[in-house]
Formats: sequence, structure tokens, C-alpha cells
Amino acid sequence: MPRVCYICGKGKVSGNTVSHSHIATKRTWSANLQKKAIEVDGKPEQQYICTRCLKTLKKGN
Repeated sequence: MPRVCYICGKGKVSGNTVSHSHIATKRTWSANLQKKAIEVDGKPEQQYICTRCLKTLKKGN
């Protein structure tokens, strides 16, 4: 199971770290995912949710 947000699908993003001498090396940025119990099909289930979606869910209640 890949670590992606259950709600929006946000996951890892790749890019380059660029040094002072402008040498580019590959790196990845991971989404800030938290494992939380949310309601899926009427029953609670543990899923990975990004913090932005978590904030939106909290705001709606």
C-alpha cells in the first residue's frame, strides 16, 4: 500500500536539490500524512490522511 492521502491522493513528489555550485541531485518530498480513523462506508477505518485534509475535516464538524 503506497503512502498517499486517502481523500485527495497527495503523496511523494520528486525533484532536485541544487547546491551552491548548481549541481543537481535527485531527492523526494513526502506528504505530511497522519494515520487517523475516519468513517468509510458507515464504519470507522484507519487510513492515511494529509494534514490539509485533516484540517478541512475538523473544520466541517
